Amino acid sequence: MADIDGLTDILTELDYPMAVVTTASADERSGCLVGFMTQCSVDPPRFVVFLSDKNHTYTTALDADGLGVHFLHHDQRDLARLFGATSGDWSDKFDRCRWREGPLGVPVLEDVRHWVVGEITERVLGGDHVGFVLRPVAARADGPFEQLSFLDVRSLDPGHDP
Repeated sequence: MADIDGLTDILTELDYPMAVVTTASADERSGCLVGFMTQCSVDPPRFVVFLSDKNHTYTTALDADGLGVHFLHHDQRDLARLFGATSGDWSDKFDRCRWREGPLGVPVLEDVRHWVVGEITERVLGGDHVGFVLRPVAARADGPFEQLSFLDVRSLDPGHDP
């Protein structure tokens, strides 16, 4: 068996991009801050986002058709705090930000200039997170982009237990 004692030290120093994932199912909207996501296919284009199985957004996404992935600019820490340090179990985060209904009924955050909405094509178990594989159906890339990263927000207290 491999020695993994230093794994936590390594992982907490990696600088993952951060995004807000939004979704909707029936009359329920939800969103959360995520750091586990990546492109997973070039042709056809596919993207995967991992959601914690303890997260309100995860339970909403189980019945949803799609997810929105909003890539936060470096100066959008307030949105990161709203979606990362507040739980949808007791608060409607969308009452505190500008949004509109986008493709597949997914909430699209108006103040985020770089986003993709994708249809959920499959779910992949990844431990305490579940990967939602997305087939992009709409995207916006508007202007220069300096991403918000994990090291920018690692001091946030999560809105739920890990």
